[in-house]
Amino acid sequence: MTNHWILGPGAIGRLLAHSLSPIATTTLLGRRMLPARQMLTTPEGAHRVLPLNSLTTAQLASNTPEPPAFVHITTKAMVAESALAGITDCISPSTPLVLWQNGFLAQPRITQAWPGQVLCATTTEGAYLTGDDGVVHAGRGHTFVGGLHNQHGALAEELAHTLTQAGLAATKVDDIRQRLWQKLAVNAAINPLVALNGVRNGKLRDEAYSGRVVEVVKEVAAIMFAEGIAPPNDGNGEGAWLALVWQVVENTANNKASMLQDVEAKRPTERGAILGPLIDSAQRHGLACEVLQALDNELAEVEASF
Repeated sequence: MTNHWILGPGAIGRLLAHSLSPIATTTLLGRRMLPARQMLTTPEGAHRVLPLNSLTTAQLASNTPEPPAFVHITTKAMVAESALAGITDCISPSTPLVLWQNGFLAQPRITQAWPGQVLCATTTEGAYLTGDDGVVHAGRGHTFVGGLHNQHGALAEELAHTLTQAGLAATKVDDIRQRLWQKLAVNAAINPLVALNGVRNGKLRDEAYSGRVVEVVKEVAAIMFAEGIAPPNDGNGEGAWLALVWQVVENTANNKASMLQDVEAKRPTERGAILGPLIDSAQRHGLACEVLQALDNELAEVEASF
């Protein structure tokens, strides 16, 4: 069995551990210990309790598991680099990394700095935590994996096969940069609004919120065009981006987005990784970003109140 280390035992990290554990050896790594018995609630409402192996990063030096075939970094984007730095003494510099971060902040930095192979993953799987011992798989989605510069195709194919075997449908792609920007566009239209309003994704269809979704997508579509990112699903312009956002809202209607989870837990959000690259791009191309900037300012005020 291959050995997978999962650095960051949040919602996606624990979903990965639950999914991979029947077919691979998994180790969850975090800043503190978790209960050994962990429960997964499936999208169908079933409960599965498994003993998941977990260690604190401080324990690694004296209790290092077998060398990993993959290290999945599932932390928040703003701490991905520091989290990786905390385990580099315990892994070979040739160890493949898989980056699961939202946004487009950590991926280019780590890809450039890490001497080994680096894959990026973008997923529409929905998950949220219910405490130290539970994670809800709120909605099934699809995961795309690939190297930022169309590299490491064989490794990406291997990982996609493993994830699919584990019940998380995955595909190796050559255009992961394009897909990361697409995910960034969707996250920008959904995450800040649900976090600021304290609602689950599906509520964005309501009249109280849908107009602001359209305003965000209008700015995002112009930025994507300037960045050379093709509209999704072979569509055209703003309409294609809006259709994608509504599709994700529908598919993840019951999901509690990660940014909402952060606000509820009074933690810093990933606004810098999600809104930051879009605002920077808009300013670089001389495009309007008043709506995006307003969302960033509102989230900054919320974080300052913690």
